[in-house]
Amino acid sequence: MKVPLLDLKLQYSGIKNEIKSAIEEVLDSQYFILGPKVEELENEISRYCGVKYAVGVSSGTDALLISLMSLDIKPDDIVITTPYSFFATAGVIVRLGAKPVFVDIEPNTYNLDPDKLEEVLKKQPKYKSKCIIPVHLYGQCADMDRISAQARKYNVKIIEDAAQSIGAKDKEKSSGTMGDMGCFSFFPSKNLGCFGDGGMVITNNENLAEKIKILRVHGSKPKYYHSLVGGNFRLDALQAAVLIVKLKYLADWTKKRQQNASTYNQLFEKNKLVGLVRVPFVSPENFHIYNQYIIRVQRRDELLKFLKEQDIGTEIYYPVPFHLQPCFSPLGYREGDFPEAEKASKETMAIPIYPELTVEQQEYVVMKIKEFYNR
Repeated sequence: MKVPLLDLKLQYSGIKNEIKSAIEEVLDSQYFILGPKVEELENEISRYCGVKYAVGVSSGTDALLISLMSLDIKPDDIVITTPYSFFATAGVIVRLGAKPVFVDIEPNTYNLDPDKLEEVLKKQPKYKSKCIIPVHLYGQCADMDRISAQARKYNVKIIEDAAQSIGAKDKEKSSGTMGDMGCFSFFPSKNLGCFGDGGMVITNNENLAEKIKILRVHGSKPKYYHSLVGGNFRLDALQAAVLIVKLKYLADWTKKRQQNASTYNQLFEKNKLVGLVRVPFVSPENFHIYNQYIIRVQRRDELLKFLKEQDIGTEIYYPVPFHLQPCFSPLGYREGDFPEAEKASKETMAIPIYPELTVEQQEYVVMKIKEFYNR
C-alpha cells in the first residue's frame, strides 16, 4: 500500500468541474492581476474570519513582509518571534534589516512560549522592540491572550503568522484576528491552497489595510504617483478564482482532518504505542485544524527511513531551528540557546493527515510504525 504525505489529485478530482469553470471565467474576462475576483476573495475571507479587511497578496511570505513594511519596521528594529517555524517567519525580518530575537517554544504545542516571552522583552533596549510574530504552528493557535497582554504592556505590535492555521481558533477567536494583522499562505499544500503562490493579510485596522493595498502596488496611489516605496505583491485573479471555489469546502475538509487525527490517536493507543509515539497535544480551548499531524518519536531518523521504504510519506517540519541556520550566524546564537526548539527538531515528524485519507491507510501507517518498534 502507498500512503503519500499529501494527495492533491484526490481533492481536485472532486471539484474539477467547478475549478475549470472558475478559471474559464477569468480567461474570458482577461483580467488577471487583482480586479473583481481578488476583491470577491477578499470579501469572502474577511467574512470567513470575521474581520473588517482582507488584502490579497502574492504569497504567505509576502504577507509577512508587507505587514512588517506597513508598521515601518526599519534597520536595527527588534522583531521577536519563534526559532521554530518555516524560514519565511524570520527571513522577512532580516530582509528589512531588522533584528530577529527568538523566544523558545512550548514542548507540547511547539508554539512560542509566553512564559519566556516577557523575559526576552525585558532584556531588549527601550523602544527597540517593535513587533512580535507568534506562529500558529501546524494548525493550532499560540496562546494569544498571554502574548497579547505582554504586547500591550511593552507597547509592541503583533503580526500573527497564520500561514498554517486558517480556520483555527483560540477561545472562539479565529486565527489571524487576535493581533494587529494576520497573515495567511495559500501555497498548494496548505489546508486552503491555490494552484501556485498566494497570500492574504487580514486586519480590523482600516489604516493598515489601506497602507498594505498601496504597498502591494509599488506604493502607488493613484497609479504612477508614489507616496511609499512598496513592491509587486499583487495576487493573481486566477489564484483568487481557485480559492473562491475551495473556500466553500474548507469546513468539511477541516472536519475530515480532525476525524483522521482522532483515528490516529485511537490507533496509537490501541496498538500500545503511546509511550513511543507522542500524539499532538491540543489545548481544550483550541480548535486545531491539523495542517500537519505531528508525532514526537524515539529514533526519529531511523523511523523516517523505514516508513519511506514502506511507501509512506513523511516529512520533518523543521530539521534546523533558525538560530542554528548558517545565514543567521551573525545574530550570535549558539547550540543550546533554545533547547525545546532543538529537541523538537530532532524528535518530530509529520505523517499523512489529508482529508481523503482512508482508515485503511491510517491503519497501515500505524501498523508499520508498530512493526518498526517491534523489530
